[in-house]
Amino acid sequence: MKLYVDADITPKLDRTLRQRGYDVLSAHEAGNADAPDSEQMAFAAAQGRALLTCNTGDFTIIFEDYWYTDREHFGVIVSEQLELGEMIRRVTRLLDTIGTDDMRNNWKNLAEFAA
Repeated sequence: MKLYVDADITPKLDRTLRQRGYDVLSAHEAGNADAPDSEQMAFAAAQGRALLTCNTGDFTIIFEDYWYTDREHFGVIVSEQLELGEMIRRVTRLLDTIGTDDMRNNWKNLAEFAA
């Protein structure tokens, strides 16, 4: 699964995950750090990437809009703000267990991947 990391998450996460062989792009790297959330979602969908964010409130609304209007996307992954090591552990568990097809048009909370 390819991952797009929202601007509200430290760039250290995407760098670490890439070093471990995962396909990760951040909003900062894409030049989208200041883009509205709806544009972040559209960008992730156009790139075939699941979107990882700590902005649960806004992305709940966007996810529901995509759901009710039958627009395709590659998934939304939400999390509370976590210490970097814990965030890496949870995201790695998710990436190692959930495939692109399973994540398509789906919603996951990283709490599901806690030890």
